[in-house]
Amino acid sequence: MPDTPSRPARSAYDAVIVGGGHNGLVAAAYLARAGLAVLVLERAPRTGGAAVSTRPFRGVDARLSAYSYLVSLLPRRIVDDLGLRFAVRRRAVSSYTPVVRGGTPTGLLVGGGEARTREAFARFTGSEREYAAWQRFYAMTERVAARVFPTLTEPLPSRSALRARVDDGAAWEALFERPVGEAVEEHFADDTVRGVVLTDALIGTFSHAHDPSLLQNRCLLYHVIGGGTGDWDVPVGGMGALTDALADAARGAGAEIRTGHEAYAIETDGHSAAVVRHRDEAGEEDAVTARDVLVGASPDTLAALLGEPGPQPPTSGSQLKVNMLLRRLPRLRDEAVDPREAFAGTFHVAEGYAQLAEAHRQAGAGELPTAPPSEIYCHSLTDPTILGPDLAARGWQTMTLFGLLTPAELFTGDADDPGAADARRDALLAATLAQLDAHLAEPLADCLATDADGRPCVEAKSPVDLERELRLPGGHIFHGDLSFPYANDTPATGDDTTADTAAARWGVATRHANVLLCGAGAVRGGGVSGVAGQNAAMAVLEARGAGPG
Repeated sequence: MPDTPSRPARSAYDAVIVGGGHNGLVAAAYLARAGLAVLVLERAPRTGGAAVSTRPFRGVDARLSAYSYLVSLLPRRIVDDLGLRFAVRRRAVSSYTPVVRGGTPTGLLVGGGEARTREAFARFTGSEREYAAWQRFYAMTERVAARVFPTLTEPLPSRSALRARVDDGAAWEALFERPVGEAVEEHFADDTVRGVVLTDALIGTFSHAHDPSLLQNRCLLYHVIGGGTGDWDVPVGGMGALTDALADAARGAGAEIRTGHEAYAIETDGHSAAVVRHRDEAGEEDAVTARDVLVGASPDTLAALLGEPGPQPPTSGSQLKVNMLLRRLPRLRDEAVDPREAFAGTFHVAEGYAQLAEAHRQAGAGELPTAPPSEIYCHSLTDPTILGPDLAARGWQTMTLFGLLTPAELFTGDADDPGAADARRDALLAATLAQLDAHLAEPLADCLATDADGRPCVEAKSPVDLERELRLPGGHIFHGDLSFPYANDTPATGDDTTADTAAARWGVATRHANVLLCGAGAVRGGGVSGVAGQNAAMAVLEARGAGPG
């Protein structure tokens, strides 16, 4: 429930946390459990940030994960440490990818057990080769995941230390050293299979298979290490169930949470004292002091709060997020696959390897991709609790679509026309749904539910929308480009850099010793994980010579 936007109870705290998203709430819970006086200031009327559930369609009893929608990176350690009452469910099917080959609708269904998946690969590709390659590739990523994932809640390892921990030279080269497109092409021959593998390297990230910056490698790594297995789970009750549990844990430990309070400035002596200035919804201004300030917002927002220059070049997101509600699942042109299975996992659309490369080329040239790639899943097939009982009984389903390779610049080029961004978003939505319709035996529009006003239940958000609603810089869901989960070794010698502060040791340091970054822009902060919040809390406690409660 939203908090009353009243003044904070005191004028001084041990720690003030700016931002009540999931990371800020994790940090608040850890610090309050350790006995610190903690205040959380959240601009919005409720906590949760991008990990919230809403009822977006008027008069319709369906609670959708509005922005972020799957859980993989949340460590069990955080759930246990904070006593969270929160559950996830494993999806029975990993993915389905429809294509048309030789004029015949077909597709690749991954899941349902090893024998069934092996048979699906053989039927789709004509041999056993691609399935054997699939097993080898994901056995490699699972070995890396088992070694890397536990380090996320430990002090930040150096690059050389993490490489030693991975203890697999070939895997390190494939994932950390060379553009991942090389490994994809070495392992797989089928264009569709290559595309399915590459998509995890492009989620919310404008990159391509052979990007020399290795941005795609960093994105892939975050999508294959979750839980030490790489599995992606559905949050029972939607993403809001997680952040509600976190807010309860923080309050239960004694943290004070004030929603409707926007921090607008941080003043610090750089060592042990800071003032956080904020205003409530009525515009009334106030200030609180703290020994430590933890910022759960983006690095761009942090810079603005401190009155410092922001990151350069400007941050830019790259996705289209669409929430839909259906009266029924659409029938598929590929009659061999049950729609309930096809949409239970990740349904890949226009995500062949060559299609992804062409979409990147077009978007990089400032054009909307003619065949926009996207992936879809139906939360309600795994967790029907997000639907009201009547809707569930009638067979209604939620459908979430996540579009790839649509950088913010595609929507911001017409500054003189305030409606241009919306028009380009709507054009992209139409083109994206047309790609889906090409694999359906009936138009998706025929299956869409309508709200109380008779409007189709479709809600689409471009990076511009996400920046406006959530203040994500450039609409970037990770607050900026992801980083590898290690501290760089000293370039001149290759020796490990000595982290001389607790904040640096935990990957949450800023230019000021008592101002820490606890949002997605921290090292290891990407995705819904709570890792940045836990790391920042550990850094504060370490600097104070304390430990978690």
